[in-house]
Amino acid sequence: MLLSIIPGLGQIYNRRYIKGTLFFVLFLSFLGAFSDFLNIGYWGLYTLGTIQGVDDSRSLLIQGIISVILTVFLIGFYWINLTDARKEACKIREGWKITSMHEGFKQAWDKGVPYVLVGPGIFMIIFVLILPLLFMVSLAFTNYNIYNSPPRFLLDWVGLDNFKNIFAVPIWRNTFFSVLSWTIVWTFVATTLQISLALFLAVVVNDKRVKFKKFIRTMLILPWAVPAFVSILVFAAMFNDQFGAINRQILAPFGLAIPWMSDPLWTKVAIIIVQVWLGFSFVFALFTGVLQSISSDWYEAAEVDGATKWQRFRFITLPHVLFATAPLLIMQYTGNFNNFNLIYLFNQGGPPVRGQTAGSTDIVISWVYKLTFETLNYNMAAVISIILGLIVATVAFFQFRRTRSFKEEGNV
Repeated sequence: MLLSIIPGLGQIYNRRYIKGTLFFVLFLSFLGAFSDFLNIGYWGLYTLGTIQGVDDSRSLLIQGIISVILTVFLIGFYWINLTDARKEACKIREGWKITSMHEGFKQAWDKGVPYVLVGPGIFMIIFVLILPLLFMVSLAFTNYNIYNSPPRFLLDWVGLDNFKNIFAVPIWRNTFFSVLSWTIVWTFVATTLQISLALFLAVVVNDKRVKFKKFIRTMLILPWAVPAFVSILVFAAMFNDQFGAINRQILAPFGLAIPWMSDPLWTKVAIIIVQVWLGFSFVFALFTGVLQSISSDWYEAAEVDGATKWQRFRFITLPHVLFATAPLLIMQYTGNFNNFNLIYLFNQGGPPVRGQTAGSTDIVISWVYKLTFETLNYNMAAVISIILGLIVATVAFFQFRRTRSFKEEGNV
């Protein structure tokens, strides 16, 4: 193991000449190919550039993050090299005989096939998911905004100042808590209503007295079949204050004209209505499948025992439905928490609010979009994204842990 401080020497000492040579060659190849890259990468990650107008802080930051990832790979490779030499030395001391080259290749292939198969997927995850995520997290600790944008200007590390500004600067604090509170209300109200409506319709359609079940179920699933963005644009036209069909054809005979797009309260009501329409059909399909799997003998036994319809629903239908669909229902809540399409396509998060950087119906994700692509406040958008991710991940984690569907068999 001490010899393997220089990769491969420990394996060569154990008379594993081919493996030792491979370790040594791979180590030298890595140093030869990436030494300059790592040098510039860590320098750029530390300084973010020194010559204004020449050094691009964004490129240096990305190169620095890649250097960190490559270093993690190197440390992993080095650790494998050390532990491999020690394990083989221990086996040789216990009487293990060194295998032939053919047997060694066969054992390596048998043990290494799973890693070969998952390797491309891991590589894609690291450079398509983890790298952009780390870049976004890094921007939260810089002064990257419209007034300090590379390559004209250099970025600087500002530590936790951006996080402090969210709660210290009035315009950011007011906007953040306003948007967050509406996001929570929107998520809870819209998702709960769509689940409740779906459960009510599924129970009614599943009743034995209802005929043409297939036709009714097909009609109720149609909102799910139509692309969501098409339905949202149609609803945006229908709710328009001036020429929308709801005001001109439905409410006009009663002398009513509701400002669906210009009044914050009515805009929020319209958005919730549209989301209930868009979301109930998927949940209805889930509940319909679960209801058909519940044995009718249980309902008959409960009826013989004198249970009312409400008691049968409460103690038979509801527990089975929630047990089978709880993880997917949790995903409905987390999905609506980040439902960018409806908020932005319906009214671009409007109407605007004086003294805030977000509209009255903007949720956190649409606010982040505006900060990124409209006002170019990349650093604050990154801060809010981190906070949003932590909130969603924490709530989802604890909800999944409480779900019986995710508990181990035998511990339910």
